[in-house]
Amino acid sequence: MKITFSDSPPDKADAIVVTAFAGRHLGAAAKSIDEKSDATLTRAMRASRFSGAKEQFLDILMPAGIDASRVVVAGLGKRGSVKALTLQNLGGGLVAQLNRSGAARAAVLVDEADDDNLPTTARAANLAFGACLSAYRFDKYRTKEKPETKPTLSELTIVSKSSGKAKAAFARFQALADGVFLTRDLVSEPPNVIYPQTFAERAKSLSDLGVDVEILDEAKMRKLGMGALLGVGQGSARDSRLVVMRWNGSPKGADDPPLAFVGKGVTFDTGGISIKPSGGMEEMKWDMGGAGVVAGLIKSLAGRQAKVNAVGVVGLVENMPSGTAQRPSDVVKTMSGQTIEVINTDAEGRLVLADALWYCQATFSPRAMIDLATLTGAIIVALGSYRAGLFANDDGLAKKITAAGDAVGEQVWRLPLGERYDKDINSQIADMKNLGKNREAGSIAAAQFLQRFVNDVTWAHIDIAGVAWSKQDTATVPKGATGFGVRLLDRFVADNYEADA
Repeated sequence: MKITFSDSPPDKADAIVVTAFAGRHLGAAAKSIDEKSDATLTRAMRASRFSGAKEQFLDILMPAGIDASRVVVAGLGKRGSVKALTLQNLGGGLVAQLNRSGAARAAVLVDEADDDNLPTTARAANLAFGACLSAYRFDKYRTKEKPETKPTLSELTIVSKSSGKAKAAFARFQALADGVFLTRDLVSEPPNVIYPQTFAERAKSLSDLGVDVEILDEAKMRKLGMGALLGVGQGSARDSRLVVMRWNGSPKGADDPPLAFVGKGVTFDTGGISIKPSGGMEEMKWDMGGAGVVAGLIKSLAGRQAKVNAVGVVGLVENMPSGTAQRPSDVVKTMSGQTIEVINTDAEGRLVLADALWYCQATFSPRAMIDLATLTGAIIVALGSYRAGLFANDDGLAKKITAAGDAVGEQVWRLPLGERYDKDINSQIADMKNLGKNREAGSIAAAQFLQRFVNDVTWAHIDIAGVAWSKQDTATVPKGATGFGVRLLDRFVADNYEADA
C-alpha cells in the first residue's frame, strides 16, 4: 500500500475519510462534507449506533454531492483526549475497514488541531504510521488466494494543510516501520528458510544502512569458550552463529559507550532430547523472536540515523535431537568460566544468552544492556498475551523501559529478582543448573540465571514469549509475528539517550 501526503484531496478517490468526536460531534472536514451532502452524515449517524468512540467507523455509501463512492466517518473518542496512539490505532483500523469495503484509493482529511496537545503534523504522521503497520502482510509463499480475501487498498492519501511537514515527520516512522517489518519477516519465515546461517546473512544486509556487521562462526565461538551456546546447537546439522551489529551514531564518536541489546535466536526449538509435545511445535519457529527484535531495532536506529551508539548481539542456534545432541545431566562451561548442569535441554534459551550476554558486556562495556527472549512459558501463564515480563537490576532502567512501553502500546510488567530465587538454581555438581525449583517461579528462575552473566552492567531482561506472536488481529498488528519490542526500545532510546545528543 502506497501512502502519500497532500494539501488537497486527490481528483479521484473511492473513499473519503473524515473524523468525529464522541457524542457525534463532527470535525471541520466532516462538517463541510455534511453541508455539501444535504446532512447525509448527520442523518446516517442518527440512524446508526455510531457515537464517535475511538476506532468506530460509519460507512456511508454514495453520498449526494460528493465525488466518491463512499464517505467513512472515523471516531476519535472524547475531544481533547486524542494522543499519538489514538491516531495510530485509528489509521490501522481504517486500513482494515477500507479493505473490507473494497476501496482501492482513499483520502483521509486531517483536521487542524484545536483543543488538544497533538499538533496537526503529528496527527497526520501518526495516522499514516498506524496505517502502514496495519497494511503489513506475510504472503510470499501463497500461490493461490481468492480475490475477495486479498487487500484492495492500494493508495492512501493523507490530506493536511501541513502536508510537507507531515511527510517529513512520517520519514522517521517509516524507518521504524521498516525495523518492525524486518522483525516480523524474520519471525514469520519457516525454519527451513531462516536458520542460523541465513539469519546471519539477512543481518549482514544492514551494512547497507551503515551498520557494522560481524559474524562469528563455531570455530571463533569455540575459541572464545562459548560452551553453553554451542552445546545447544550441537545436535543440529545447522552450524550455530553469533552476529554482532554495531550502529555508531553518537555525536561523541565511536568511543562513546554503546547501548547494548542482546537477543535469543533459537531458529527452531524442538526441545532437544527433552523433546516438546508435537502439538503446537510448529510455533517454535518463532523462538528466535528476541534476535528478530534486536535486528529490527538496529535497522530502525540506522534507518532514522539515531544519534546514539548501539550494539546488537544475537546468538543463533537450532535445538534438535540427534545422536550428537546435548543430554540432560551434561555439564557445559561458559565463556565466563562458570559451569552449568543441563537439567532440561528445553531450557536452552538461557544457555544461548549466557554466552551472548557475557561476550557483549566483556567486549563493549555498554552503558546499559537489555536482552529480549521468548524465554519461558511461565511468563504466558503469569501475564498472558498482553504484556511482556520485565526484570532489571536497576530501578531507573526499569522505569524508563516501562514508560517507553506505555507510550507506544507495548507494555511490560516488572517481576522480582532476589537471593532466594537465586539459590534455587544452584547445582550440586556445577556452579548452577538451568532450571529452578520444580515448576515454581519459572520466569524468575530464568532471569536469575541470566543475571549471573551480567556482572555490574546496568541490565534488564524482557521475556517476550507471550507477545512475540499474536493469534488475532489488532489495529496495528495483523495476526502473526508482532515485532513487539522494536517500537518500545526505539522509544526508550529516543526519550532517554538522544535528547541531549
